[in-house]
Amino acid sequence: MVEIRLTNTRTRRKEVFTPLDPSNVRLYLCGPTVYDRAHLGNARPVLVFDVLVRLLHHVYGAGHVTYVRNFTDVDDKINAEAQRRKAAGAPGSLEDLIAERTHETIAWYHADMDALGALRPDHEPRATAYIAQMIAMIQDLIRRGHAYAAEGHVLFDVRSFPDYGKLSGRSVDDMIAGARVEVAPFKRDPMDFVLWKPSTDDLPGWDSPWGRGRPGWHIDCSAMSAALLGPSFDIHGGGIDLQFPHHENEVAQSCCAHPEASFANVWLHNEMLQVEGKKMSKSLGNFFTVRDLLDRGIAGEVIRYVLLSTHYRKPMDWTQAKADEARDIIWQWRLLTKGVEPAPVADPEVIEAIANDLNTPGALAVLHRLKDDPAALLASARFMGLLQDGDDGWMQADFEVLENQSEYRDFAQILTALQDRLAAIRAEAMASKDFSHLDRLKTMLTKAGLEVRMSKQGIELLVRPTTVQKEVARIAGELLP
Repeated sequence: MVEIRLTNTRTRRKEVFTPLDPSNVRLYLCGPTVYDRAHLGNARPVLVFDVLVRLLHHVYGAGHVTYVRNFTDVDDKINAEAQRRKAAGAPGSLEDLIAERTHETIAWYHADMDALGALRPDHEPRATAYIAQMIAMIQDLIRRGHAYAAEGHVLFDVRSFPDYGKLSGRSVDDMIAGARVEVAPFKRDPMDFVLWKPSTDDLPGWDSPWGRGRPGWHIDCSAMSAALLGPSFDIHGGGIDLQFPHHENEVAQSCCAHPEASFANVWLHNEMLQVEGKKMSKSLGNFFTVRDLLDRGIAGEVIRYVLLSTHYRKPMDWTQAKADEARDIIWQWRLLTKGVEPAPVADPEVIEAIANDLNTPGALAVLHRLKDDPAALLASARFMGLLQDGDDGWMQADFEVLENQSEYRDFAQILTALQDRLAAIRAEAMASKDFSHLDRLKTMLTKAGLEVRMSKQGIELLVRPTTVQKEVARIAGELLP
């Protein structure tokens, strides 16, 4: 069996992954708060876990893996958006507008993540469907002495959990000293966090022992993961921005509600995403959603390639140059594998790279070495969620552009003639042992937008979609009689 090794945030080291129950490997990813489109940074943890799930399916079998990713559909931002729509004259009650917005946003999210080749989780719970479980967990925390009610709120007592701060490597006193925390008069400690808060008549709310209200941000994931995966499960993760306070608070309330359990054995956190070397933000004008990129004609599998080209534990820098390069690579791979049946399994080196702490850059490097074996390339790329059937529509548009050009057939003839001429020049170089002329020509054609592949079988020129045909024609005019 393949040995999987993962870097566990909880222990701060790479460990051999041993599931609690190999017949039911369980993992939970914190999903989106559904008030708007998913931005590119939101997509990174989804793809990290998608690669992990594909690996677990391969090792343990798809029927023995349970993957949960939630939707947080009760939140102040959702309420604010619904109130904005209502003020703008949208028909319906506030509850209707909230339901409309969350349904709409979830549909957007599914469409965008599907476009990136991400598998749908086994369960996608909505927070609003688990209010009863949240209330029950809060009651249990109060009963055990880990939470207290005050002025319609219920707060978690961080001092009651000695391990608070261990996941993020902080002490409570240090956090208080360095934090800007709103210290409500009813809090026992500045770091105590809200489990339940009151709702006014103009906001959504549910009846509870503490009055009409709604849950705090952190309790939803604890309640949903316990309901669907049990109080102990294998892997929990998300972006590094969730490590504190969200995941730290999840650990505290879950371990206190279920002291006999371990909650999550392994914690995975991916680093943040930048754009052209800068933090993505609306103020800098470099903030964009996944849909923005798709609408600009950047294919989902191209976005996926770029995000997987950096290890998940390193900051990711999205650049247009990377997107252009990825587009050319995927284009070439699809040409190489067109009409090819994939090998039965992915190349062992690809699987080994992914099993070594999800080393996707290493796996992509192996794919580049598989160009001479299209069947292995196709199987290995699909193992990573690339080159899937039906995902090549973006290439068809490029083909149509080329086919609609009057010079296309002449251009194809030029390529064939160039291949024959290069083969002759190569034969001369091999006889004279002087390859300088051949190397110069190869460099010239590469700069023009062609990939020059030389093998025992001959020379092949692969067209990139960014090829400037006039430049190639110019070179042909110099080389061909």
